[in-house]
Amino acid sequence: MIHTLYYIHDPMCSWCYAFKPTFDKLKKQLADNIKVVYVPGGLASHSKEAMPMEMRKTIQGYWYQITDQVGTKFNHEFWEKCTPRRSTYLSCQATLAAKKQKKEIEMIEGIQEAYYLKAMNPSDEKTLVKVAKNLNLDVEKFKKDLYSEEIIKEFEQARQLRSKLYLNSFPSLAIKYKKEVYPINIKYNNHEYMLNEIKNHVNNVYF
Repeated sequence: MIHTLYYIHDPMCSWCYAFKPTFDKLKKQLADNIKVVYVPGGLASHSKEAMPMEMRKTIQGYWYQITDQVGTKFNHEFWEKCTPRRSTYLSCQATLAAKKQKKEIEMIEGIQEAYYLKAMNPSDEKTLVKVAKNLNLDVEKFKKDLYSEEIIKEFEQARQLRSKLYLNSFPSLAIKYKKEVYPINIKYNNHEYMLNEIKNHVNNVYF
């Protein structure tokens, strides 16, 4: 029997970026019959408006907080080099467009690297296209898919799934066992804790 582990994320979510190393460790220890499904939940809708200064200070404060709590490194030059916008939907669509070329996870990681380490703005199409080029994607197909009705519909379905699962935090995890879905507590530096939670919900015989 195949079970589903839902991962609610946004490629521009700083806490999701911080969670990546631990989530990678968790995935390596999952049983073969557990399928990980990435669900781009969408933190902030499309916007061309520059982020208010107060919000910039708040989010930059989160970065420092994450570094203190988790040890994640950030390039704070982003706040000087870029004009930030509270707009993450396009980067979410980019992960789905890359998924059509079998590079969903690589796109997520590429967006995070561009944003948090290279001080590039993933709210801008040019950044997403540059990531696509670095991943050796068919760039013309990627750009076409990025705004396609198919991808927009798939993204809407992902956000509806997040709502249906009552998973409102980024990141969030939930394991589907038979017809039931159980939330898994996120531990940023303890993958074994989450693995044990998953085992408690899925019969240990599968591990």
